[in-house]
Amino acid sequence: MDCVGIGARNFTAMTVSFCPTGRRGFVPSSKKEASFFRYGALCNKHSLLQVRATAESVAVKEGFADEEDYVKGGGSELLFVQMQRNKAMEKQSKLVDKLPPIGDDVLDLVVIGCGPAGLALAAESAKLGLKVGLIGPDLPFTNNYGVWEDEFKDLGLEGCIEHVWQDTIVYLDDESDPILFGRAYGRVCRNLLHEELLRRCVESGVSYLSSRVESIVEGSNGHSLIACEHGINVSSRLATVASGAASGKLLQYEVGGPKVSVQTAYGVEVEVESYPYDPNLMVFMDYRDYTKQKVSCLEAEYPTFLYAMAMSPTRIFFEETCLASKDAMPFDLLKKKLLSRLKTLGIRIVKTYEEEWSWIPVGGSLPNTEQKNLAFGAAASMVHPATGYSVVRSLSEAPKYASVIAKILKQDHPKASLCRQISNQNISMQAWNTLWPPERKRQRSFFLFGLALILQLDIEGIRTFFDTFFRLPTWMWQGFLGSSLSSADLMLFALYMFVIAPNSLRSRLVKHLLSDPTGATMIKTYLTANLNSFP
Repeated sequence: MDCVGIGARNFTAMTVSFCPTGRRGFVPSSKKEASFFRYGALCNKHSLLQVRATAESVAVKEGFADEEDYVKGGGSELLFVQMQRNKAMEKQSKLVDKLPPIGDDVLDLVVIGCGPAGLALAAESAKLGLKVGLIGPDLPFTNNYGVWEDEFKDLGLEGCIEHVWQDTIVYLDDESDPILFGRAYGRVCRNLLHEELLRRCVESGVSYLSSRVESIVEGSNGHSLIACEHGINVSSRLATVASGAASGKLLQYEVGGPKVSVQTAYGVEVEVESYPYDPNLMVFMDYRDYTKQKVSCLEAEYPTFLYAMAMSPTRIFFEETCLASKDAMPFDLLKKKLLSRLKTLGIRIVKTYEEEWSWIPVGGSLPNTEQKNLAFGAAASMVHPATGYSVVRSLSEAPKYASVIAKILKQDHPKASLCRQISNQNISMQAWNTLWPPERKRQRSFFLFGLALILQLDIEGIRTFFDTFFRLPTWMWQGFLGSSLSSADLMLFALYMFVIAPNSLRSRLVKHLLSDPTGATMIKTYLTANLNSFP
């Protein structure tokens, strides 16, 4: 998420210097655990709520287009999102040290944003002969990425996986048996992925400017003028925004679409005395009770699960995740639940290597496809609404998207300004239709329907839902998680799930279809989005 305002960023940096990890803090119970809680005792709830309120005010005024954009950028948890973004990753090269600077010539394409989606699209576009400039803050990849091993192999990126588990496992409750996926899962090495995508940019001739983009305007000659910090302007025939979900200052989004929700997760990579799971299996979801007693407190309102990667028998990455919520689950509550869960499991932390704050906007509106400026990655709403996955889709679609842009730009050499204006509109429309054809819109409407259902379920409803989900034929639920089901497949998925679901879930599904706006939207999208294009 690259579109965070200067004022918010500077204030955040100033704030976290004295209070960098939590609004409530946790008092260490022993000296051995002090390193894990080393910052919490410095901050009290009152002072940090004041800090957060001030940061929110600055951010809304200076860094975001509107309230929705603010939520996408971090919302009430902006301080933590900024801490995650600004982590030092010394093994990742600086873009400015590897890529030549953007010159004065008019570029064919400017890609705004330097995350995986931006780097991939820039490299693929330049490889096809376009003059490509990359613009954005020179920040490293800081989030941990988990992927299905076969998907990364298909992308030729298996060398960027640092650890593979030959199978993944799900625990729903204490009564039912765990579910094995029969599919290998890997953790991506952030450093290797960054260096590989940067290498591709270097080899293809991408140029670079380390700057935030203030605006994009269309010049009289039809070119896009990208206005950057310090009065720098870059001219390009086309601009693509890949600066994360909070890109409302540079893009227009459809009005009246679904409200954005947020998937939040708090993680720690730690050394433990012992690990109760099989270290050869990746724990994809553990929805079992994190405490053995009933609780009537705020954190009980958010169903969460444990996600665990054993890098060795004792070095583990644990993450407590709220799959989605209308009002984002605060990181301090996630941290509290994770610690309670680890205590219940008898897991004792010996050393803490890293903390992680993951904020993934899901759902929300699609970009307005009639605008000239293009988008890619999370800025183009390419995050899976029901799972939060996006990296693999962005990396896999970058070559095709770049190919369409290159083909159109190479064929387009109008002499008159009127022809140029018409041609630019055609360029954008063809590119948008490649990214969001009717088939993709049907699939997304189905996923949004599922997301809205999940938002309404309590922990028992979540367990029932996933118990039914994982009893579907393997190709169905694996295809759903991997976004490989066609819109027709998804209808079969829905019918099959309805047939095998218990009566409680059936009635919930019918009620949801008839009463929730996403149900009507899904039906309308299936009926009107070019029925002839069904596969």
